[in-house]
Amino acid sequence: MEPIDASLDLDHLVARLGRWSAGRGPLYLLLATRLRGLMDEAALPPGALLPPDRRLAKALAVGRTTVVAAYDTLRQEGRLVRRQGSGTRVARAALARAAPTSPEAPRGGSPGTKTPRVTETSNPLFLHLLEAPDDVILLSCAAPAQPPPELAEAYRSLVLPDRDLGYHPAGLGVLRAAVAERYAVRGVPTGPAQILVTTGAQQALSLLTRLLLAPGDGVLVEAPTYPGALDLFREAAAVPLPVAVGPDGMDVAEAVRVIERHRPALAYVVARFQNPTGAVLPPLAGRRLVEAANALGVPIVDDEVLSDLAFDSASAPAPTLSAYGEVIAVGSLSKVVWGGLRIGWVRGPAPLIARLARLKALHDLGSDLPSQLAATRLLDDFAPVLEARLASVRAGHDHLRAELARLLPSWSAAPATGGQTMWVRLPHGDGVSFAQLALRHGVAVLPGATADALGGSVRHLRLHFLAAPDVLTEAVRRLAAAWAEYTPGPAPERASLHAIVV
Repeated sequence: MEPIDASLDLDHLVARLGRWSAGRGPLYLLLATRLRGLMDEAALPPGALLPPDRRLAKALAVGRTTVVAAYDTLRQEGRLVRRQGSGTRVARAALARAAPTSPEAPRGGSPGTKTPRVTETSNPLFLHLLEAPDDVILLSCAAPAQPPPELAEAYRSLVLPDRDLGYHPAGLGVLRAAVAERYAVRGVPTGPAQILVTTGAQQALSLLTRLLLAPGDGVLVEAPTYPGALDLFREAAAVPLPVAVGPDGMDVAEAVRVIERHRPALAYVVARFQNPTGAVLPPLAGRRLVEAANALGVPIVDDEVLSDLAFDSASAPAPTLSAYGEVIAVGSLSKVVWGGLRIGWVRGPAPLIARLARLKALHDLGSDLPSQLAATRLLDDFAPVLEARLASVRAGHDHLRAELARLLPSWSAAPATGGQTMWVRLPHGDGVSFAQLALRHGVAVLPGATADALGGSVRHLRLHFLAAPDVLTEAVRRLAAAWAEYTPGPAPERASLHAIVV
């Protein structure tokens, strides 16, 4: 699509916006959604200067506050940069690598390092989907890099069914029963009719978003939260209603007030090993949240993708919000087994599952059958797979913390009790600008602001600890080199880095 020179041709931009207001919901969200679409289509390229809010408002025949709010929504997503005196520009991708100044010496990198080509994207969480360069260490995407040997064995032992077309929109019966049994073991009686098998947890969230949300609907979310969920809600032109997350998870008292005041169409939470903070919601708080949502008829979605990854594996089976009332649970095998095994699920009331199955049939007529058979085989003897993964993430967590303490002692990183990521606070600056510099040093990180609908977490980064120890060591070395360049004036890290960086 031909790019728009928004700084020169306001009429061209207005024409491309088209019937942007033809939809349900606040005008500012509809405008933000259309502008976002133009960015995704590369019609509004990085660096494009957008019209001043007053000029665009006049051209669109709307109030200035509509344009200001739309610009601010996109700014909070990291898609726009607004600076006094220089206007509003489409942001360069937070993790986009700058072009080298010469083949021998990339700008901001080490001499002699080859600069790979990176496709720009507005969401750094999905950088790994876009031909990531081999020499960049991806701490931005948290997923196991190595599948367990049990997965290959499960595929080798596959026996495909006879007289079966292979179309199972709700999922293969034996897999639905196996997932239902996992909930029964955790004290939540569940039948196969309450399980929908999906192509990963992301599809589960996508189907729920499409079924339950309309433009302008409110969605209660944690701040910060999983950026992939925020992307789905924004794509649906829903209105995030963020509630801050602390060391003990979401502020449930505030969440209940939001539910009572706004009656959102959906509440989305990550109760256990919250993504990205790693917080765990206490049982009493979880019960209060579920009871409040149930009392007012607000569907609550609990993202359980990380719930199995407790470092203390000797504890009882992971608690679940579903034990406290009617909850829609989303799960996946991607974090314990492998991201390439695209098997997820939704647990919920049977009528909801039937509606979701009809919707899923429109997309793919059912998830891949061999993968479902392999997943069933894995769940038959899941304990060894889980224990091996837990040993790996525990070791990775401890190693990453030790390396950060050694090379970046001014960074603050509280120990996690589970999950696969560490929530790091920088002593100064902001995560988005540092992420840009870090990528030029060969490591991709997720800026906290991209996960926070409140517009906070600007000094935070999310780092995963799933890589091998030597890779984590090299990643922290590169982060320390980037920090030494980023930090103005003398810094404690500089002296300790001298022998490593020069």
